[in-house]
Amino acid sequence: MPPPSTPRNAPDAPSPPSLELGPSPRRPSTFPAPTPPSVTSTSMAFLLNLSSFHPVKEETQELESTPDLGVNEREETETERDAWALLRKTVVSYCGALVGTVAAADDGIEALNYDQVFIRDFVPSALAFLMRGESEIVKNFLLHTLQLQSWEKTVDCYSPGQGLMPASFKVRTVPLDENNEAFEETLDPDFGESAIGRVAPVDSGLWWIILLRAYGKITGDYALQERVDVQTGIKLILNLCLSDGFDMFPTLLVTDGSCMIDRRMGIHGHPLEIQALFYSALRCSREMITVNDGSKNLVRAINNRLSALSFHIREYYWVDMKKINEIYRYKTEEYSHDAINKFNIYPEQIPSWLVDWIPEKGGYLIGNLQPAHMDFRFFSLGNLWAIVSSLTTPRQAEGILNLIEEKWDDLIANMPLKICYPALEYEEWRIITGCDPKNTPWSYHNGGSWPTLLWQFTLACIKMGRPELARKAVAVAEKRLAEDKWPEYYDTKTGRFIGKQARLYQTWTIAGFLTSKMLLENPELASMLTCEEDLELLEGCACSLSKSARTKCSRSAAKSQVLV
Repeated sequence: MPPPSTPRNAPDAPSPPSLELGPSPRRPSTFPAPTPPSVTSTSMAFLLNLSSFHPVKEETQELESTPDLGVNEREETETERDAWALLRKTVVSYCGALVGTVAAADDGIEALNYDQVFIRDFVPSALAFLMRGESEIVKNFLLHTLQLQSWEKTVDCYSPGQGLMPASFKVRTVPLDENNEAFEETLDPDFGESAIGRVAPVDSGLWWIILLRAYGKITGDYALQERVDVQTGIKLILNLCLSDGFDMFPTLLVTDGSCMIDRRMGIHGHPLEIQALFYSALRCSREMITVNDGSKNLVRAINNRLSALSFHIREYYWVDMKKINEIYRYKTEEYSHDAINKFNIYPEQIPSWLVDWIPEKGGYLIGNLQPAHMDFRFFSLGNLWAIVSSLTTPRQAEGILNLIEEKWDDLIANMPLKICYPALEYEEWRIITGCDPKNTPWSYHNGGSWPTLLWQFTLACIKMGRPELARKAVAVAEKRLAEDKWPEYYDTKTGRFIGKQARLYQTWTIAGFLTSKMLLENPELASMLTCEEDLELLEGCACSLSKSARTKCSRSAAKSQVLV
């Protein structure tokens, strides 16, 4: 791989110092001085030659197209044409360049923070644009959010941690003089200080890395990820996620509200969603990092974490009938390296609903694992992304899709896809959610149905050779989404009602539908967004697949985890 290029419009300068897992790196001298927490249009123009930010109007430049990607062309349905028109209305520009989409364009309700550009929300929009050959908006988005990243080392608990990516950003107009005769616009990032619960977003940086790889894979423009500033941004995110702490597990320790489920829902600790995205981001980073003397220690740390993380999730998060029977017969209070019940799980934790719900064939990854605690809820995003990234074994991936097919009426029914199952109810809901009036049973994050998960379900189905399942789910959604005005989520056990507080014309609902349709029409593009099984990761695992906790995994043991 050629050496990383110098940032556009930056003066010639030596390469920045290498970034390792030890002392925190300093910002490369080729960059303008940071101005956290906002970036002025002046400093942004220095890097990107851009100068203003507003919602796209008719006179704004058209979305630029990349060369033909070989996408199958067919006549779009009326629903798809309407969806594309709605998606384009959500696009915002900064300095004449298109840089993202707002979260929702529901004019009938107060905007709150739905008029901001969210990193996680933009991903399905970005994929839709990329597959349509309109890549410039995605490139601009990646570079702008990179400039909003926290680069400076913090000195107190009120500043974002070094390397943290914001959850979202918004334009602010600031007067340049006392007479208010001249103004400039600043990009104002939100690192969680304005969010519900004031929690920093753990998943933003992970999604940014995943999208960066997707951009290169689909467009062939690998020069972007080789730039010095982009390479530095990747390393800062990894330094933040790979830093040592008090936790003994290879999983990432986070608090409630740090991901798509951004309210209190009892997912603090080691939630599956974060682990699946973490694993995927590590896999993507390993592909993109320029390997040299300055980065080899970081690459080694990535490989070590990938090996341990994949074993940990596959071995301890997976449940099926066989595994539940084992847990049912667990002995407790085991104090040895050879203990079977390593996390001191009490069999009484097995919920009554699971006993009758788990099918004979199939299984899934549980929602969370901590000492003396297993969260047996089924979380869709984590399970689907575990398939996409090959965090699961092929056999486990098949088992998850088998479970979804077997429990179709519970997880999909009238609208794909339940964010989690089952919902928290009664005293459990009061204690765990804090009596959250938005997360009432079978609503919002508490068992609501989220159409945006459709594209990730489609991606997982295509990877596993089961596109018919995705087509069935897309057909269910297509019957209602346009008529219901593209809501954010649906309520009730079967997803029959539009969410009681759901925004209409939700951008990632629209984009998720379009992305699903395009993936089904062009399944070869799905392979560019997924990761295949890597046996080398299991070989280097410091954990054990045998009874001895201090024996390294062997090739034969690793192969035993793979479907032949």
